[in-house]
Amino acid sequence: MSEQARRRPPKPYRKPKKDPVRMLAFEALRAVDERDAYANLVLPPLLRKAREAGDFDGRDAALATELVYGTLRRQGTYDAIVAACVDRPLREVDPPVLDVLALGAHQLLGTRIPTHAAVSASVELARVVLGDGRAKFVNAVLRKISQHDLDAWVERVAPPYDEDPEDHLAVVHSHPRWVVSALWDSLGGGRAGIEDLLEADNERPEVTLVARPGRSTTEELAAATETLPGRWSPYALRMAEGGEPGAIEAVKEGRAGVQDEGSQLVALALANAPLEGPDARWLDGCAGPGGKAALLAALAAERGAALLASEKQPHRARLVERALAGNPGPYQVIAADGTRPSWRPGSFDRVLVDVPCSGLGALRRRPEARWRRRPEDLDGFAPLQRGLLTEALRAVRVGGVVGYATCSPHLAETRVVVDDVLKRTGGAELIDARPLLPGVPALGEGPDVQLWPHLHGTDAMYLALLRRTA
Repeated sequence: MSEQARRRPPKPYRKPKKDPVRMLAFEALRAVDERDAYANLVLPPLLRKAREAGDFDGRDAALATELVYGTLRRQGTYDAIVAACVDRPLREVDPPVLDVLALGAHQLLGTRIPTHAAVSASVELARVVLGDGRAKFVNAVLRKISQHDLDAWVERVAPPYDEDPEDHLAVVHSHPRWVVSALWDSLGGGRAGIEDLLEADNERPEVTLVARPGRSTTEELAAATETLPGRWSPYALRMAEGGEPGAIEAVKEGRAGVQDEGSQLVALALANAPLEGPDARWLDGCAGPGGKAALLAALAAERGAALLASEKQPHRARLVERALAGNPGPYQVIAADGTRPSWRPGSFDRVLVDVPCSGLGALRRRPEARWRRRPEDLDGFAPLQRGLLTEALRAVRVGGVVGYATCSPHLAETRVVVDDVLKRTGGAELIDARPLLPGVPALGEGPDVQLWPHLHGTDAMYLALLRRTA
């Protein structure tokens, strides 16, 4: 070192600059990791608080949303890439550091943010939330990642498809291997179909509105905001990107709501299934948080039928009450366990049980669920799902119809449950659900129906319709 260099005074310490967008994204990811929170519940209040503080405009909110959801959807791929750039197992890297690295990797590999901006913004974030020492580690890793684009990295870190198809797809499409295997079993077919499904899971879903019949119309909603027609449901509209459903008067008043089109189709199919005899009493046996119950109540009101909406958890029962408030027809909301019902057998003409499940059909909306669920979770759901369907069949009268629905395509939660309950209980038969979804293509061989994101643009809802025969 020269004498001049030794005499040069050290550079003054520069405090890191807080970037409100990336700080918010980091806070959301930490909530998901530390508290098992869901991003779709954590993010809206954080964005609202930032807007109220004057820190955000619409463009900032859009970027923060993309950073959170994009990072969560591609977390498995980014973890594999980060693992190739560090000299220790990922489990030995502190989770907050991994979150900063994943955010940086998404900016580098999944957005159009320039490389230098992605690295410098991530390092500044690391300085704020991790300290200068670990920020140097973040800087070194992200500079390695920036040397290749996403396709090149995937080619490096994913095993060849011919050697291990499931592990290849797991890394490329950022799903746990067991989820890839389960979805592939349910879907059937070759490589193209499963790749299309996994890609659809990583796309941002549209916001779909439902105009509750007798209370609102699709024309009213279309006049209130920019929309496209629904694909399959006569009550559906798809919102233009960036629309605010909460700002629509009909949504504020509960006359319309936000509801995936697959969920609408399940309710409509049950409501339109042919009956033998009266059609006066309907039951939603797993009604929380209330979307299907609100649509069923509106449909029942048009026919002069009454809906009983039952939900085990009191706080979710209150959400159902809120969703049904103002319905013109008779309805009642109770907090009750559908496996230990308070109603008499044979009391209802139509019964819906949208049972608790793994949620593998809604990975577009809750991308973090793919990393949170484990194969053994299905063993915990199995007795509940069978119990709810068994009691639903007891609750319906002879000639009445039961709809069994799940937001999961996993065979252990769909056909296996239905077949098992039918064998054990008897006195019921499957009816073909496909004609009750008019115009919807690719519904398979029946008689049950499995919807898919890549084929139908919906969540992967499953529906079996059963008629009580004895």
